[in-house]
Amino acid sequence: MAPSDGVHGTAFGPLSVVRISQPTECMPAVYEPRLVIVAQGSKTATLAGQTYHYNALNYLVVSVTLPVSGQVIEATPEEPYLSVRLDIDPDDVASLLADAGQASAPVGIDTGLYAARVNAPLMDAVLRLMRLLDAPDDLAVLAPMARREILYRVLTGELGHRLRALAMTDTRSSRIARAVSMLRENYLEALSIDDLARTVHMSTSSFHHQFKAVTTMSPLQFQKHLRLHEARRLMMAGGMEAMSAARHVGYESPSQFSREYKRLFGAPPRSEVGRSRSLPQV
Repeated sequence: MAPSDGVHGTAFGPLSVVRISQPTECMPAVYEPRLVIVAQGSKTATLAGQTYHYNALNYLVVSVTLPVSGQVIEATPEEPYLSVRLDIDPDDVASLLADAGQASAPVGIDTGLYAARVNAPLMDAVLRLMRLLDAPDDLAVLAPMARREILYRVLTGELGHRLRALAMTDTRSSRIARAVSMLRENYLEALSIDDLARTVHMSTSSFHHQFKAVTTMSPLQFQKHLRLHEARRLMMAGGMEAMSAARHVGYESPSQFSREYKRLFGAPPRSEVGRSRSLPQV
């Protein structure tokens, strides 16, 4: 299902597969809510200095949109890094929680990224979903059921309470998740912390504290990362010139854009984009 390096979509929309044939550099990227199950090789995800390793024994959960640095660390042409990505929809998780009667959530608040140990029931559900790709007549009916079981296994598995807290209604974590979604959708607009805090029914000081607990950065830093990643995407995928991309994402000062871009990606826009276009995006 992954005949070449890169990310490959499947007949089931929320599911994609990844193949990488050699170790990669550590590259910043925006991770959307997803579950990653590794079949072979290993990779790391780094968020605010904390590195999470995931491989055939450990899966990765991204429960909110996060700017993360990812790196494939074990892969060869003979034994490439192979993984399965399954998108996570918070509404589906909330519906599942309601049906399962899991109405309580932990009081604490955690980051929206974690790695946990794979267990046999989870892997069995993933394998059944993958096998359905070879049974197109069954896919439309059975794949959503398999996906639902996979989410259930994650919610009831090691550290599942962290995903549960973000999906439940009216918890501190779920309010921050809503704020993250709003920032993701409106990252080009001027940001008012007070307005955003009021929208999710939190005080400004509490909102700022809880937002950093989930994302490891302030709302302003988060918005800046989203803007820089979008500028990078426009240059790499769309061929846009650096200054045009900078203006598109809200930068008025070319020097400020170049400085902040270099700080995040490690090189000025033109040289970094030229180098990155030749690397697989994972």
